[in-house]
Amino acid sequence: MNQQDEPNAKVLFHVRHEDGSDEVETLWAVDLGGDQYKLANCPFFAYSVSWDDIVFAPFSSEEQFPTFVRVVEKSGNRTIRLLLDSPIEEGETSNETLRGLVARGCSYENADGRWIVINIPPGIELGTIRDYLIECDATWEHADPSYAELFPEDP
Repeated sequence: MNQQDEPNAKVLFHVRHEDGSDEVETLWAVDLGGDQYKLANCPFFAYSVSWDDIVFAPFSSEEQFPTFVRVVEKSGNRTIRLLLDSPIEEGETSNETLRGLVARGCSYENADGRWIVINIPPGIELGTIRDYLIECDATWEHADPSYAELFPEDP
């Protein structure tokens, strides 16, 4: 990684919940200039963005951060989030589930040993990963693309 690829900014995302409440998440990013940023980690809460996506995020004087407005260019990465029943430890089912994801070409970031965000790189079929998680009886969700984006006809 050269110096210009190293994260040097944080981009703020507002995440609206069904109950109308709002949560804030900041993601590391590389400032590309012109209010554009390349995301440098996976979202634990934001939807419809993934690692390496380029986003438009002008600086907000109210928030004191560059604040997400829209995606400029998709990277091809996809994001799912996984809630493990047990912490990641040798011999635990959760550890085996993660090893299976890595063996299928995915990478992950760990929030607290149980809340995990999975990056699915371009070239890896989302359906294959989804089938694997169903087979593992894992608790997970689509983040990018979101469930609503994948299945718009499902209420």
